[in-house]
Amino acid sequence: MKKNIPNIITLFNLFFGSCAVVSVLYGHFPTAFIFVLVGVIADYSDGMIARSLNVHSELGKELDSLADMVTFGVVPGTILYMLLSKSGINGLTSTEINYYALPGFIVSVMAGLRLARFNLDTRQSEEFIGLPTPSCTGFIVGLMLIYHYDSFGMREWVSSPYFLYPVIFIFSYLMVSELPMFNLKFKGLKWAGNEIRFIFTALAIVFLLIFKEAAFSLIIFTYVLFSIIKHLLSKKTAT
Repeated sequence: MKKNIPNIITLFNLFFGSCAVVSVLYGHFPTAFIFVLVGVIADYSDGMIARSLNVHSELGKELDSLADMVTFGVVPGTILYMLLSKSGINGLTSTEINYYALPGFIVSVMAGLRLARFNLDTRQSEEFIGLPTPSCTGFIVGLMLIYHYDSFGMREWVSSPYFLYPVIFIFSYLMVSELPMFNLKFKGLKWAGNEIRFIFTALAIVFLLIFKEAAFSLIIFTYVLFSIIKHLLSKKTAT
């Protein structure tokens, strides 16, 4: 029973990810956000509990990837499909398949590729190589909330195909790219070695207080920007 506790938590991630997909399809965006949030908590909890109980299994590793594929793969693809559909592309009704919106699931495909590569890549112990799937999902969930609440009058903008198609391409590329992305796990509470994490966390809190639901996309954009700057500075130092 002790060995199965982390696996049960992982299955909660899978369950709530599936619930999020249904919520998005029915247009219940705030509910979808809550389901994704619970899935994220379960995703981060299963590993911590497995380490604290000192239990590890190959089954748990496989379950984790399968659950992540739904919560951080199918969910963002479904959100992008719905946002593109709501842009009125091709003038279709809500009961018809919108083929112009199907490219949203390219993100799901690239998320699956990233998750498969992550399981085999031994380089990603200290930092990530490419954008983690939860970060990509965070950005797209942020767009969903901006659309729902019409944050700062950006509803029409975030559902525009001229905005969403580039988002699909950029984030699909980032997930499978070789760009190093800094790990958000703190190495103790000292400033040294955690500088970028402290700065990023402080900015994220400020963004949430000021921009509220619109902050999630901005936080992930900042995360990508910080990672690019850190990478460029590392390359400059190395030369």
